[in-house]
Order: sequence, then C-alpha cells, then structure tokens
Amino acid sequence: MSDAIDSVEIDEPNGPGKMRKKHPKGLYTLFATEMWERFSYYGMRALLTLYLTAELVNGGFGLSRQEGLELYAIFTGLVYLTPIIGGWVADNFFGQRKTIYIGGIVMAVGQILLAASAFMSSDLDVESRNFLFNFGLGVLIIGNGFFKPNISTIVGEFYDDNDPMKDAAFNIFYLGINLGAILGTFIAGGLGEGVGWGWGFLTAGIGMILSVLWLNFKETTLLNHGLPPNGDMTRNKIDGKDWSQILITSVSLVFGILALIYVWGMLPDMATTIITYVVFGSLILGLSYVIFKGTEGVNEWSRMSVIVVLAVFNVVFWAGFEQAGGTFNLFAKENTQRYIAFLDWEMPATWFQNVNSIVILIGAPLFSIMWLKLDKLKFNPRTPLKFALGLFLGAAAFWVMSQAKGLADTGVLVSPMWLVVVYTLLTLGELMLSPIGLSMITKLAPTKLVSVVMGLWMASFAAGNYVAGMLEGILIKYDFELYPFIMAVMLGSGVLLLLISPLLNKAMKGIH
Repeated sequence: MSDAIDSVEIDEPNGPGKMRKKHPKGLYTLFATEMWERFSYYGMRALLTLYLTAELVNGGFGLSRQEGLELYAIFTGLVYLTPIIGGWVADNFFGQRKTIYIGGIVMAVGQILLAASAFMSSDLDVESRNFLFNFGLGVLIIGNGFFKPNISTIVGEFYDDNDPMKDAAFNIFYLGINLGAILGTFIAGGLGEGVGWGWGFLTAGIGMILSVLWLNFKETTLLNHGLPPNGDMTRNKIDGKDWSQILITSVSLVFGILALIYVWGMLPDMATTIITYVVFGSLILGLSYVIFKGTEGVNEWSRMSVIVVLAVFNVVFWAGFEQAGGTFNLFAKENTQRYIAFLDWEMPATWFQNVNSIVILIGAPLFSIMWLKLDKLKFNPRTPLKFALGLFLGAAAFWVMSQAKGLADTGVLVSPMWLVVVYTLLTLGELMLSPIGLSMITKLAPTKLVSVVMGLWMASFAAGNYVAGMLEGILIKYDFELYPFIMAVMLGSGVLLLLISPLLNKAMKGIH
C-alpha cells in the first residue's frame, strides 16, 4: 500500500496552511470505532425487512411486503434525520466526543431491546413483543443521531480544508464503515437468518459495546479534537465529570423514549399525524435558523448554497442505493438462486449486501490513491463532477436491475451474478459520492457549524432512505416500474449536475 494508507504521523495539530504528509493515529482510532458501530447497524439492517415479513410461526411479525418496506422507510429515514439534533448538541453543549459516547451507549441498549423482542415467543404476548420492538427502534434512532454526525466531524478536524489528504482520509474512514458492514452482515445477519433473529440482534448489540470500549481505550490519540466547547483544550481525554454527564444523559434518553412510546400508543392516529408534522417542521425551521444565524459573509453563504444543492442530488442517489436493504433484500430472498448444490447449502439472502462492502474494501484504497495521484497531476475532478459520475454509475446499476427483474418476472430464479453486478456498480457510484460528501462538508461548512451542517447532510440521507422504502408503493399506484424509474431519474440528475457544475465550482470560492 502507499503512504496514503498505511503510514502514521506523529500526532501534532495542523497549523494554518500546513499539509499533512501522513495520516494521524487518531484517524485509525476513529476507523475502528466506526467499524464496530457499522457492524452493529448493518447487522441489524440486514435482518430488519426479513424479520418484519417473516411469518409469526417463524419468529417474525408477519407483515406484508409493503408494510415491511414502509416501516423500513420510516426507521431508516429517522436514523439519518436525528443527526441534526446530535450535531447541534455537540456544537453547543457536549462536544463531539461526549456526544459519540452517549450515542454509542444508547444504541447498544436499542439492539438489546430488539433482541429481547425476538427472543419472546410470538404466540405468548404479541403486544409486549410489539412494544419492545418499537422501543428498541426508537432508542436506536436517537442513539444514531448522537453518534453519526460527530465522528465524521472529528475526522475532518485533523486536516486543512484544501489538503488533498482529506479526501484520502475519508476514503480510509469509509473502509472502516464497510469492513464493519461486511462483518455485521456475515455474522449478525447469518446468525439471525440461520439460528434465530434474537441472536442476530444480540450480536449487533455486542458490536456496539465494542465500539464504545475501543474509543475509550484509544481516546488519547484524538488529542484535543472533539472536546466540549469552551472547556480545557490542553487535555486529550474526558474526565470523571464528563462521564457522569454521559451516563445520566444516556439513561435519560432511554427512559425518555420509553415514555414517548407509551404515550404515543395512547394517542389517536390524527393526533400522532399532527404531532409528527409539527415536530418535523420545527426541526427543519430550527436547523435553518441555526445555520442562518451562524453563517456570515459572502464566502460562507456561497459555500452553504453548494452544500444545499448537492444535498438534493444526494437524496436522488440514496433513494436508489437504499433499495439494498429493502427491495434488493426481498429480491435476493424470493427471486434469486441461492442454493449451492455441491455444498448442499442455501446462502442467506442477507449476504448479498456484502458485495457492496467487499467492493468498497477493494475500491476505497484505490480511489484514495487515485485522488492523490490525480491531484499531483492537476487532474483531480471537482466535487460536483464526482457526484455526477456517481449518479451515472447508479443509473447503469438500475438498468441492469431492470433486466434482472424482467427475467425474474418469467418465473425463474435468476443467477446471483445479476445482484453482484448491480451492487458493484452502485458501490462504485457510492465511492464517488459518500466519502467525498463527508469531506466536502468539513471543507465548506462554517467552522462553528460543522456538526450542525453534517446533520443537514445526514438529513439528505434521511430523505433518500425514506423515499427508497416508500417509492415502490407510490409508483404502483401510477403503474410505473420501480427500477426503470430510478434509472431515468439518476441519469437525468447526472446530466443536470454536469450542466450546473461550473456554477457550483465558482460558488465553492476556491475550495476543491
């Protein structure tokens, strides 16, 4: 491997205009922390739609395909929406590091609650089982909101805005995400499908605990990054008082969600609908106000406009990509030949999602090296062009998926290679968008608003995830095929982005 990947620098803060030649030790601490958190999340996600649609006699909830996809849409949408709150809390009160600990502890509790719901016999107490499941999902949603935006923010703090090592660092960080996804899907997903749903969720919970423990063990490598605002910036580790706040806040959040779930179940549907819209509207307005008050000067406003525009295109890509945990997962289970005759073994449907992570493990280091080499040659594409290329790759993936769906509609089980090709193309598109997007936020956002704007960026993922789960049901009403529709939208979005990219490049005010 090149020095861009396997070397470690003496941990010294960057001075103004100083470019790193090697990556700091803190990057690898954050790499492993995120790896175990993603082990937890993707292990759970791989099982969710299958668990929801499994028959009651098989330990599931017996939901229809559409009901399962809709619940998946709501959950994954909220998972990416709550980082707005977590980013604001970190920026204004706790700092990124304490907020990450809170999120990690809360998510571990959420996974254990899901496991408890799965271990309960489906014919004993349906209401209690339902309550535990919803409680677990609610706790996971709020915990993720505290964890997700802040760990990415700390990664960016180690690098100057125009440092080409920054994009490389986020590609390496992305390796951790996908290594965790592979392990989570293989281990937690395999245990959930093959042994019992509860064992899969419990394994995901153990992964989350390991994430928190690793961060605590290696915390000093983060130097003073992510500490509470207006605190002692000479230390490199949080103290006992901080831990008291972490534990109290974590317990309060869990019991707060418990109370909310209990009260929510007592309210009429009309009231819950109104409350949902009010809360969502207030969240958006509050976020807009915080960004408006914190953004100053022409350059900051111009760069913020680029973030907003690219966030819209990010929604388009993820509305397609997140079919992975929904319709692709069901396609793998229902329409794909998974039986391997010479082994007399049927491969779990969840394992197809690992194609995404495997391609990233191979591709991310290559992309990291490629960006650095292209930068030296003065050919490194600007961020909008990378996004456009990602959308074109996504469109190609859904053209292939359309062909696979047409073949499956004839009544045959299709070759697993169809899904392998689809996941590979989508993953290459992801490498053009996701790590580049995270890096972009830390470059373009006002320094004092980085975590909040990271929350805004996560909100675009929320919208994409929600649309992904709801899209099939919407298109059925208008007699549109899902996969050709997504292909057309991605292709059109890529062309549009190419056309406006000169304007976006200018609006970035010197940031690459």
